[in-house]
Amino acid sequence: MLALLPAVLPVGLIILIGLVASKTIKLERQTLSQLILYVLSPALVIDSLYRTSLSLSSSLRLFASFILTSIFIYLLTRIVGKITQLEQSFKTALIATSLFPNNGNMGLPIAAFALGSAGLERAIICMVSSSILMFCFGPAIIQGQGIIKGLKLIVKLPLIWAISFGLILRIISLRVPDFQFPFDLDLGIKILGEAAIPIALILLGIQLSQTRLAMGLPELLAAIMRLSIAPTIAFGVGSFMGLASLDLKVLILQSAMPTAVNSLILVTEFGGNRDFVARGIITTTVLSFLSIPTVLWLMEQFIS
Repeated sequence: MLALLPAVLPVGLIILIGLVASKTIKLERQTLSQLILYVLSPALVIDSLYRTSLSLSSSLRLFASFILTSIFIYLLTRIVGKITQLEQSFKTALIATSLFPNNGNMGLPIAAFALGSAGLERAIICMVSSSILMFCFGPAIIQGQGIIKGLKLIVKLPLIWAISFGLILRIISLRVPDFQFPFDLDLGIKILGEAAIPIALILLGIQLSQTRLAMGLPELLAAIMRLSIAPTIAFGVGSFMGLASLDLKVLILQSAMPTAVNSLILVTEFGGNRDFVARGIITTTVLSFLSIPTVLWLMEQFIS
């Protein structure tokens, strides 16, 4: 277990830097969030999809496995909500905290540190899948206003266009001009994308510094769903889909991430208990520093 800490500790250190920085200097959280959403993440997606060595069939299988895993998590969460007889606002919040993992801020750096560049390639496929699920179907799931409104939201965000552009470059094998002088456009996109991960972790540290830690029975239930049951479902789905070893590890690891910060945005916009979701984010994020090394250790033991 201790041998796996180097995969988690660098992430925790950067988050801690963000937390301390937010207490000592004035950082505009919204500005950083917009920088990541509109500039850095699209650059990371374009560069990764353009450079990836993952075949189209493997990418589609991983995409399908992630979506199928999410469907099972959603159905199970609905059942748990009925059994526990939670209020409707809490049921909606439980779905948000259980269904949407933090595949960006946490998922990408954890995959990069634990599984290398090949793992990061596959983790980006999961992040793209999660983004489509969250921004396209999230509003319909949270409020029930239908897919059309979700589609209108997703086309306003640069991520879907970055995905399309990156896939086009990959499919037609177009080489981005690589000039040694006066500039290297290919390298520029790569460097810009690499900045997304550390800045996203700093932003997460700022978010944690502004959220009160509280763990009651509902928060514990959300943590179990997100950190324990979700990766277990991913293991079953990935095995059924016949994923290769590394693909299966990435699917499980990305499904074991804590609740996405963007789930709070969805609940705020489309309904649900915001306080519960905020507590769920902080609770699952803190507990994930224990659960993720455990998941990594289990994968090392049982997946060759």
